[in-house]
Amino acid sequence: MSHSIELRKPYLIFVGDEDSAPYAKTAYGVRDWAPEACLAQTQLPGCAVDLALPHMSPEQAAEAGARSLLIGVAPRGGRIPATWEPLLHRAVQAGLDIVSGMHTTLDEIPGLSEAARKRGVTLVDVRHPRQTFPVGTGRKRTGKRLATVGTDCVLGKKYTALAIAKAMRARGIDADFRATGQTGIMICGSGIAIDAVVSDFISGAAETLSPDAAPEHWDVIEGQGSLFHPSYAGVTLGLLHGSQPDVLILCHDPTRQHLKGLADFPIVPLPFAAKRYLEEARLTNANVRLAGVSLNTSQLDDAERARLFAETESVLQLPCFDPMKSRLDALVDRILTP
Repeated sequence: MSHSIELRKPYLIFVGDEDSAPYAKTAYGVRDWAPEACLAQTQLPGCAVDLALPHMSPEQAAEAGARSLLIGVAPRGGRIPATWEPLLHRAVQAGLDIVSGMHTTLDEIPGLSEAARKRGVTLVDVRHPRQTFPVGTGRKRTGKRLATVGTDCVLGKKYTALAIAKAMRARGIDADFRATGQTGIMICGSGIAIDAVVSDFISGAAETLSPDAAPEHWDVIEGQGSLFHPSYAGVTLGLLHGSQPDVLILCHDPTRQHLKGLADFPIVPLPFAAKRYLEEARLTNANVRLAGVSLNTSQLDDAERARLFAETESVLQLPCFDPMKSRLDALVDRILTP
């Protein structure tokens, strides 16, 4: 399997003019999981996102040793606004590669490809697969798989998968994080941006991402979208079927009342979400089980967090945790125990 993408580090992270932190999940993800690769940040007027990194212009960052400008925001629709184009051109002229996870390809920006060619830098579109994929077969594969799924988008599926893979490796377990989105690819250097795959081949791409492996090897697969989100449920379902997980981890943000960007769609209850995910996952693995619930408690205090964990564990009879705040020993034990 070859999904490796060579990215020149360290990064100058570009957060545009974004005023919503959830849409800067790429920037925060790379900062949190690959801090050694993050030199500085840069933004446009009106930006409300601050990564707590030094502020530098493209020229200053290049002088300080940055090798790439990484686009760290993902606005709805994944398009690159025209207002970004002057700064991207400045980055190229400063000698920086451009790394993008947007649906818009960098060569669609007027003059940018020619400028990059003349300057000798590279435009890297991590979201766009470099190969074709087969149709999914549902064939049982060797090895073990865990997939993160969610009640909504942008609530911690990637962080949960990264934290679990790290905790498993710390226990001496042979485990790999499998990236299915642009941020994960930027963090670990390989993967497939599953939402850019033609719909007929999503499950096949997921099978390719997590092929046959040694019997005790675990692939920890980053979830995408939500089965309950009208905009992205198709991606979620194809990824779920192709991943063929043995174990699911359900991710949830308890502070949300409705789906991200869709005020008319309330968040479904956790027991309902757990039941539906297990039903759908059984198409390709009849023995799939739910091993835990990942709760994004970043907006709760310690007392509220403890109360929420206790209430959720009582209802679902499963361990609850926050991937950024909890020890995961009990969860790993549950994952390893059929």
